[in-house]
Amino acid sequence: MLSGAPMPRPRHETIPRALAAAAQSAIGLTFVDAQERERALPFAEMHRRARQAAGALRERGVRRGDRVAIVLPTGVEFMDAFFGALFAGAVPVPLYPPVRLARLDEFHQRTARMLAATGARIVLSDARISRLLGVAVSQARPELGLRPVELGEELEEPSTPDDLALIQFSSGTTVDPKPVALTHWNVLCNAAAIDTFVPRDDAQAGVSWLPLYHDMGLIGCLLLAVVHPGPLTLLGPETFLARPALWLRAISRKRATISVAPNFAYGLCARRVRDEDLRGVDLSSWRFALNGAEPVAPAVLRRFAERFAPWGFDARAFMPVYGLSEASLAVTFTPPGRGARTRPLEQRELPSVGAPLPGMEVKIGDDLPDGTVGPVRVRGPSLMAGYFGNEPATREALRGGWLETGDLGFTSFGELFICGREKDLIILRGKNHAPQEFEEALDGLEGVRPGCTAAVGCVTESGEELVLLVERTTDDPALGEKIRARLLERTGIRPDQVHLLAPGTLPRTSSGKLRRAEALRLHLQGSLRAPRKVTFLGLVGEAARSMAARLRAGL
Repeated sequence: MLSGAPMPRPRHETIPRALAAAAQSAIGLTFVDAQERERALPFAEMHRRARQAAGALRERGVRRGDRVAIVLPTGVEFMDAFFGALFAGAVPVPLYPPVRLARLDEFHQRTARMLAATGARIVLSDARISRLLGVAVSQARPELGLRPVELGEELEEPSTPDDLALIQFSSGTTVDPKPVALTHWNVLCNAAAIDTFVPRDDAQAGVSWLPLYHDMGLIGCLLLAVVHPGPLTLLGPETFLARPALWLRAISRKRATISVAPNFAYGLCARRVRDEDLRGVDLSSWRFALNGAEPVAPAVLRRFAERFAPWGFDARAFMPVYGLSEASLAVTFTPPGRGARTRPLEQRELPSVGAPLPGMEVKIGDDLPDGTVGPVRVRGPSLMAGYFGNEPATREALRGGWLETGDLGFTSFGELFICGREKDLIILRGKNHAPQEFEEALDGLEGVRPGCTAAVGCVTESGEELVLLVERTTDDPALGEKIRARLLERTGIRPDQVHLLAPGTLPRTSSGKLRRAEALRLHLQGSLRAPRKVTFLGLVGEAARSMAARLRAGL
């Protein structure tokens, strides 16, 4: 078993108190748009607006403990809604906006289920997004309807450390997302523990493009900047995906020391950022380059480091980390300044995701010895209060104070190595294989979309078969055979089936993770198809459909 150092006491008892303390400083947030225009929001103004938003919520009938769903992009209105709900004594529930317009039917279904699961009494959004929310909201029928964010008379409803601070949904890679209920104490304990690995001082500054409806963007970036005040620059995730160079340019311009991203973002930058995008860029200030939220691929980190070394990036800044929504956010961290450490496991090169944070404990199975792969279990003060409104799922996940993470891994020399999700295992001739073993083997193969391969096991009468679902970038008729040859060369296994798909076909979670089980289910049903193309007329039709649904529901 791995144990972190004793946990330091959190600086504040509740998040509103943390924002009130941050308001005494002269720093705050800066929002950057696609044209690199900036808007500043000092913590003092954010604190005042939050109290005014709380007053407006109370005027609408929001009571203490009510769940307030928030469907908003990164911006000032999100801050008003999120912190306003907290100052009103309510529980914010950040939900993802309709980012994949080609899959709006799926978005409506999942959003309606999430609204119902949390019993949200009101949904806050803006005029643009509300045009596409009518179908989901009409199915869930929140009592106070779908409303814009407004400011009213200032209000502050006192909260306690044991009150719920927020409900965030798990990623849902193998099942529907579950509503993770976190108290103020859970969140602030995690923030205090992270502080010991990435201390914030007057010289610290952050940049993030991560969505605020997920733990890494919300807790790891926004709330950490509030709890231990430091300047934070925010870009919208859609801005990063369209122009990834803007992330690096913002780090350089703000002399940021810390920025966090999942593995795919580092790979995207290495592929798509051009030299001409980096004129005048200096990445030497970036000392904490955290990598988490999805499996870390050492080859991607090496490519990123080699690509951006001429602009001052130091590979020792890489910090692979591990966490999950049910633990608020972080569980283990790589020591700062060391860089990524790897270890071979059969056909794969696995990175360490570091040692437990203060107050956290990690064990493999029932405390298996070093080097033995088994289920990863976690214990500590930042573990969730439970899955909101779902006691059976809570009992299944929290057993004897330990969280069953659903991940497989092993420990070595005081650090944790993650092998993959237990439910994603592929069993071939009696041997367990993680899907990443096969997916990563296709890395760099021409004609295959990077990060867009799902390896799944399909049970047949003769045993389990290896099936590859691969999004292609070319119509090369020989691509399927090239994929089989590459896999045989790198893993010693030839896939039983290779299915080439159009770009965007594979289902993903709201944070972009592959939903392998869902991909296999759709494939077996014959309904794994590319999303329909989004046209202007199609968007107009969706807006009309949304409005009609709201009118029928009286919302």
